[in-house]
Order: sequence, then structure tokens, then C-alpha cells
Amino acid sequence: MILRFLFYLFLFYLAYKLVFDFALPLYRTTRRIKKGFREMNERMQQHTEQYQKNTTTGPNTQATKPGGGDYIDFEEVK
Repeated sequence: MILRFLFYLFLFYLAYKLVFDFALPLYRTTRRIKKGFREMNERMQQHTEQYQKNTTTGPNTQATKPGGGDYIDFEEVK
């Protein structure tokens, strides 16, 4: 009878150690890492949206053609 009680007590102790020393920290770490990746992804999306907004609403970047006779062709000098 007492041997059975000690066996169940030992099993309860092992289950307790498994849950509180392995499973719970693993769960917390996994959740923290997922949260970090989610926040990083949100920041990247915000940065990308801001960059796209700045490039589309920025100054007109069309190439300007030089005036009539002021343009000089590039010539290689040796």
C-alpha cells in the first residue's frame, strides 16, 4: 500500500517537473519569439509602405532633356 502511494507520488513529481520545468518555459519562449517575428513583420510593412508613399509622392523624377544647342556629347579622352 505505501509502495503504491510512493510510486504515485513519484509520478506526480515527474509530471510536475515536466510541466513546470520544460513545457511551460518552452511555451513562453515560443510565444515570445512569435510575438517578436510578428512585430518585426509589422515594422517592415510600415517601412515598406512609408518608402512606397515617399517615392510615389516625391518630386517628379522624370529625366529632363537638355536645351537645344547646349548639350555636348560625351567623348572619351585618351
